[in-house]
Amino acid sequence: MKRYGAEGGKGTGGQHLPFSRAVEADGWLYVSGQVPMLNGEVVEGGIITQSQQAIRNLLGILREAGYGPEHVVRCGVWLDDPRDFQSFNKVFREHFGEHPPARACVVSSMVVDCKVEIECVAYKKPEA
Repeated sequence: MKRYGAEGGKGTGGQHLPFSRAVEADGWLYVSGQVPMLNGEVVEGGIITQSQQAIRNLLGILREAGYGPEHVVRCGVWLDDPRDFQSFNKVFREHFGEHPPARACVVSSMVVDCKVEIECVAYKKPEA
């Protein structure tokens, strides 16, 4: 098993986050929920801007582990406002349109002050 960012990341205000950004096991990669943060702060803007940043964060972790959007099997998405569903889908399609994963999307209050959070599970056959 390999852990990415096991030392913990930095949350809003520089707080230490006690979890890995991702964990890889036997070809499976579990990526922790990503919010629209850049340099430890939530980016300003609406659902389009925040969705772009959250997905960029997610894709960055996938790349770090040697995976791409084509390896994503499933995404979980949390939206703060159900009215953002259509706009989020447009951004999601930009990044996953050629390789759409299974997905769940729910409306929920966020732990940080943002409009969206996204996590994923990816799979790539382990190299022999």
